[in-house]
Amino acid sequence: MLDDTDRLLLRHYQHDPELGNAELAARAGLAPATCARRLERMRGSGILRGVRAVIDWRALGYEVEVSLRVTLEKSEPRAFDEFLASARLIPEVIEIQTFLGRVDLRLAVVARDMAHYQQIYRSAILGLPHIADIEALMHVAQIKTQEVLPL
Repeated sequence: MLDDTDRLLLRHYQHDPELGNAELAARAGLAPATCARRLERMRGSGILRGVRAVIDWRALGYEVEVSLRVTLEKSEPRAFDEFLASARLIPEVIEIQTFLGRVDLRLAVVARDMAHYQQIYRSAILGLPHIADIEALMHVAQIKTQEVLPL
């Protein structure tokens, strides 16, 4: 699906998505029109889903991050759907992942401080439907986060 030129283009693009088409084309050794066509083809095929702003939530005063590992009571056929629909409505839940195994879901929750987290936990998290078990893991440090693929 991707050739070496596409991979080279993506490698440059993911490291600096704010580059203009002409500069990106020059770095990839392409004509600007060719570069634009290749990017458009990758957008159309779903390889490139968009360009986004990455906001440092700590810089906005959110000092606490907690991972909640949730096991659902699965006797209700719609337990997952109902839980997910409710969890999506909590603004401080910044990520939801589902798993196969003992733990069903993980929620990443951010808060300004521990008092704020406790308020979110009591007023929003504990009210989520179908929770059988919940375990909180306090984030201490982020050692590596990588959004760049090794192309």
